[in-house]
Amino acid sequence: MKLSLLGFLATTSTAGAFSLSMGTGNSFGRVLRISTWGESHGGGVGVTLDGCPPRIPITRDEIQVDLDRRRPGQSRITTPRNEADAVEILSGLNPQDVTLGTPLAMLVRNKDQRSGDYLENDMSVAYRPSHADATYDAKYGVRAIAGGGRSSARETIGRVAAGAVARKILRMYNGVEVLAYVSKVQEIVATDVDHDTFTMEDVDSNIVRCPDGPSAERMLERIDVIRKSGNSIGGVVTCVARNVPAGLGSPVFDKLEADLAKACMSIPAAKGFESGDGFEGTLLTGKDHNDEFYIDPETGATRTKTNRSGGIQGGISNGENIVVHVAFKPTSTIAKAQSTVTRDGQEVELRGKGRHDPCVLPRAVPMVEAMVALTICDALMCQQAQCELFPNELPSEERPNPMGTTAHREGGPRENTLTGSGPIGLRVDEE
Repeated sequence: MKLSLLGFLATTSTAGAFSLSMGTGNSFGRVLRISTWGESHGGGVGVTLDGCPPRIPITRDEIQVDLDRRRPGQSRITTPRNEADAVEILSGLNPQDVTLGTPLAMLVRNKDQRSGDYLENDMSVAYRPSHADATYDAKYGVRAIAGGGRSSARETIGRVAAGAVARKILRMYNGVEVLAYVSKVQEIVATDVDHDTFTMEDVDSNIVRCPDGPSAERMLERIDVIRKSGNSIGGVVTCVARNVPAGLGSPVFDKLEADLAKACMSIPAAKGFESGDGFEGTLLTGKDHNDEFYIDPETGATRTKTNRSGGIQGGISNGENIVVHVAFKPTSTIAKAQSTVTRDGQEVELRGKGRHDPCVLPRAVPMVEAMVALTICDALMCQQAQCELFPNELPSEERPNPMGTTAHREGGPRENTLTGSGPIGLRVDEE
């Protein structure tokens, strides 16, 4: 008997037990782990959230808030598909809406799918340019034609539902806030956003989800022009996580920004990721780019004068705002004629039909928030498991000075005995 081991790893222990580890790409996280399931035009979509701490109060309504921000049909610049996206919590909560520590299973049923838009025309055999149609067919030899199946943004419902739980855990632990906004549409950039103070209400004050009002108006005008022409448009979503404690993330391969990059780049239509100043930082010198340290005169904590690192240094959070930027391409499905090929290899011309977003950015905002919240919450739980299992009982003067926006040194700032001594010489020998 010939056994083909493609797509999974099989291992046999010394005791003869056989284990199978599937590599199907539908799960994310280590301690706090999600697995999403369902297709765009199937019976429903959902998520299983495993590793959630017990005794966390969370209601269906709290989860629904984030799902309502993600759902279709919100405005003229999103897909008109009319879905309530009402979440059903199937397990993991007691009657008092408190987590049990067991897997949380959440389901949203599909109600307004129109499969005929895909199955009763050329879209059933022709691949949409830059869409996942062709690559899914190349990988699996079969695909869900209606709605794009798992490649649809509808898959992100499970992420957003789980992200709402992660958001609650982070807020309870250290008052952590995770907020995203549309920072760029083509070349139109939001210029007046204070990352320390902007709120979700500011973001949701307009249909573009940009807290800079004048910039939002220009963005909306551009989106409308593109939408009316039957085309689509892309841009950038910026996400800020405030009050994140220092110490999250692990070298070398599990750096926090690496995990955030994977999390955000897994969102449909995401094509680029930056942490902190990102590519703009390459235009500076080391002296200009470095975030110099100082001691907060009130808390005594170690802080940075600037935040070009985006709250992460050496792959580990430093207690400042975590700032990431995610670039989203224009929606693939457009109402303009494009050259493509059919499944059997014939060249044709295709004009997209059906309901789709002319600009994914407004609905991508809660998706990015969810993935950032899940990543930070997972990193927090990993930190607790490895580095905080046993308390550090060294005297305070022998421990590293507390670091970050929410840290406080016991007794306040330490007396500076090095003032006026001049720069400290540092000899380094790095590869």
